[in-house]
Amino acid sequence: MKTPRIVVVGSVNADMVVKSQRIPVPGETVTGGQFVMAAGGKGANQAVAAARLGAQVTLVAKVGQDMFGNQAIENYQKEGINTECIVRDEQNATGVALIMVDERGENLISVASGANHALKPQEVERAAKHIRAADVVMLQLEIPMDVVQYTAELAAEAGVPLVLNPAPAAPLDDDLLRRVTYLTPNESEAGRLSNINVQDEASATAAARKLLQSGVQHVIVTMGAKGSLIVGARQATMIPAFRVEARDTTAAGDAFCGGLACAIARGEDLEAAVREASLVAAFSVTRLGAQPSLPFAAELRRFAETVST
Repeated sequence: MKTPRIVVVGSVNADMVVKSQRIPVPGETVTGGQFVMAAGGKGANQAVAAARLGAQVTLVAKVGQDMFGNQAIENYQKEGINTECIVRDEQNATGVALIMVDERGENLISVASGANHALKPQEVERAAKHIRAADVVMLQLEIPMDVVQYTAELAAEAGVPLVLNPAPAAPLDDDLLRRVTYLTPNESEAGRLSNINVQDEASATAAARKLLQSGVQHVIVTMGAKGSLIVGARQATMIPAFRVEARDTTAAGDAFCGGLACAIARGEDLEAAVREASLVAAFSVTRLGAQPSLPFAAELRRFAETVST
């Protein structure tokens, strides 16, 4: 089987997670929680997800000259990720995310972006040879928009499919969207990008069709337990979610994107790719933490035998 070649341009964070019975309201203290510190950041999460599923991954990112940056690079090398395009920043600290998770798996996140927001287009240019040789390029929005735009231009010029996970949600111009092969918003992000209140399959379809008019080739709206909606020029198809008991949904979207990119890079059709991505996401929510929740290929195969839609 072909080894997918994937380039991820995105963020690196150190995640500090507290899981407690509920998320406190402003001014309140909730005690008795469980603490986990783990590697995170949407770009890094997606890179690790793809690498654990068997892809050859290059991560383009920026970290500080600090303990968290050292740990991050060491961890990615252990995952088999090519780290030669990770830049060290002497001025800014490695990004940090403070995450609170309740007993239902819902989360609240605050991020100090640090070096992530100092990544520059010329630093992505150093990875141009990897982008041109890739089967899929992946992007998110925890890095500067000019970096996102420049990476999309490089991928488009090389004819490489681009997966853009528009998280956290931010305005996207048509010039960028025309270069996106697969856009993967959740319901909230689809609503913000389209100015349509997304509440169900019909409104999600309407939002996706509006985004298609901007030039995106395919929109995949992830809708949690309801499933994932694929919307193309001719039809909309709902792919049911796998039924699991969620412990922590922090990395579900990143797990989905990593699984999607791998399946596309292997040549799967889009519906099969989304089913595989949904399986990866379902596995991830059964574990606490971002990168610790991401499955290896063998784990995913065993998991697939135990769950249903």
